[in-house]
Amino acid sequence: MFDMGWTELLVIGVVALIVVGPKDLPVLFRSVGRFVGKARGMAREFSSAMNEAADQSGVRDVAKSLKSATNPMGAALDGVKDAAKSMTEFDPDSETGKLAADRAEKAKKIQAASARAAAERKAREAAEALAKAEEYEAELARPGPEDREK
Repeated sequence: MFDMGWTELLVIGVVALIVVGPKDLPVLFRSVGRFVGKARGMAREFSSAMNEAADQSGVRDVAKSLKSATNPMGAALDGVKDAAKSMTEFDPDSETGKLAADRAEKAKKIQAASARAAAERKAREAAEALAKAEEYEAELARPGPEDREK
């Protein structure tokens, strides 16, 4: 509806500069910005109110059933997704829940051990690099053959 290109915006800007003047142009732009912000806020509020009303009246359920009726493959995939979700959600007191908790605990232990090993390796590499740097500094500090002749 309000599809404007750069040339239209440039013409509007030049006209605003001539009509309003360079002194009051920032004030005009600020008030236009506030107006646009308020309009967007009202539109967002209206949209959320409409979505809430649609949720309360059950329009989404009807739309979902119509969508599944027009797309049987999508409905079948939704059924598979629901079945997969029900298989991954289990009672923590069941045997499967206990095994999952045990597996999660062991995974945490493995992660901690890996992190410790990585930290030790980095510390060892840092110590080796520091030792080499000190060795090179000591080598540079020793007088060379040309310095001894003087």
